Amino acid sequence: MSVSLESFPALVLNADFRPLSYFPLSLWPWQEAVKAVFLDRVNILSEYDRTIQSPSFEMRLPSVVSLKRYIAPARTPAFTRFNVFLRDRFTCQYCHEREDLTFDHVVPRSRGGRTTWENVVAACAPCNLRKGGRLPKQAGMYPRRWPHSPTVRELQENGRAFPPRHLHETWRDYLYWDTELEP
Repeated sequence: MSVSLESFPALVLNADFRPLSYFPLSLWPWQEAVKAVFLDRVNILSEYDRTIQSPSFEMRLPSVVSLKRYIAPARTPAFTRFNVFLRDRFTCQYCHEREDLTFDHVVPRSRGGRTTWENVVAACAPCNLRKGGRLPKQAGMYPRRWPHSPTVRELQENGRAFPPRHLHETWRDYLYWDTELEP
């Protein structure tokens, strides 16, 4: 049985050898990694045993690459649905369910609530429907954690709680090295 080349993504590290992002983990499909190698945009730090070849060329697929030019990380996280879910740890802030997530305006838009970090929480569809256009006090539904604008570090820490389904052994030396050590 042949393993698909799609099973060989490359972990992408910044020039300081930190992942560009933790969640989702910064991965490139093998084609992007090979293209970046040929364009001299990355250094290969580790390789898979799997090779690709043409009539005149053969190379092992990169499993870890680092950018040659440093990309400054964002100072503030983008306000996206995914980042709201990540801030709230993919959990409904009303009943703690993890399925069928959507987001809820704590102060409904119909009552002047805005779509901002400080007013939006992850909510399962049944809780969102049950709360409807009411304020938390009227609905008797209060978020477990009140919405807030997270830091990049908070989202990184939350992302580490949800490791990807597949971690290749060559990636382990490059992930989570900036976590605090136990005394």
